[in-house]
Amino acid sequence: MVAQGQSRAIDPGLRGRTLIITRPVGSAGAIARKVRALGGVPLLLPGLALRTVADQATARTGLRMASTDELVVFSSPAAVRFAAGLAPLPKAMAVLAVGQGTAQALRRRGVRAVWIPSRQDSEGLLAHPLLQSPAERRISVIGAPGGRGLLCTQLQQRGAHLREVHVYRREPPRLDRRHVEKVMALSDTALLLLSSNEALQNLLRLLPAPALQRLRMTTAVISSERLALRVAAAGFSRRVLAASAVSSDLLDAATQAK
Repeated sequence: MVAQGQSRAIDPGLRGRTLIITRPVGSAGAIARKVRALGGVPLLLPGLALRTVADQATARTGLRMASTDELVVFSSPAAVRFAAGLAPLPKAMAVLAVGQGTAQALRRRGVRAVWIPSRQDSEGLLAHPLLQSPAERRISVIGAPGGRGLLCTQLQQRGAHLREVHVYRREPPRLDRRHVEKVMALSDTALLLLSSNEALQNLLRLLPAPALQRLRMTTAVISSERLALRVAAAGFSRRVLAASAVSSDLLDAATQAK
C-alpha cells in the first residue's frame, strides 16, 4: 500500500534503521549526513554513475548559445552541477527547473528567477504557461542524453526551436562484492530510497538474484506515482510515496514506514 509522505519533525522511528541511498556515485554525502542526524544508518548503493560529456567544447558552446534563448530548462540537479563546471550558467529571460532539488542547485549558484512546477516532473513542467504554446520560441534544455525524452519531444511537437545541451552522461555504476555483502546483510526493517527508474533498472540488472531477493524485502520509499508503478512491477510489495525526490521529502516519507 502506498502512503503520501508529509513534512514532519524528526521521528525516533528511524533510529537504528538502515536507509539504502541509491543516489549517483559521489552525490550521496548530504543525504547520508541527514540520515545519521535522524539516527539512521546510511548504506550507499549507487544506482547510477554520472560523468561529464566527452565533447566538452561542444557543451560549452551550447551553454553560451543558451544564454541568448528565451527559456532555459534544467532537467536535474546534476545538469546544474555539470553545466556550472563547464561555463557560466545561462541566464535567459526565464529559467525553469524540473523540481525543487534542481531549483535549489540553481539558487546556490546565483540563479534566482526559477520557476518550479507543482508536479515535479516533465509533465508538470510542460504545464507551464510559457511551454503550453511555445511555437517559435527559442528554448534550451540542459541535461544528459537518454532518459524518457518526453520534455524535448513535446516541445518539438509544440513548435519550439529546441536546443539540447548535453553537459553530462549517465552510466551504470560499478557494484562490487562489498555492495552485495551489505545488501545480503539487510534486515526487513531497512528502507530503500528511490528517485530514479534508471537507477532501479541498473540495480535489478547488476545485483545477483539472492541480493535482489533480499532487497525486495525492504520498504521502498519512492519519489513519484510513475516510479511507484515501476517499483511495484519489480516485486517490491512494501512502498511509501514521498512528496518529491528532494532528500527531506524522501526522509519525511521514510519516517512513516512501518
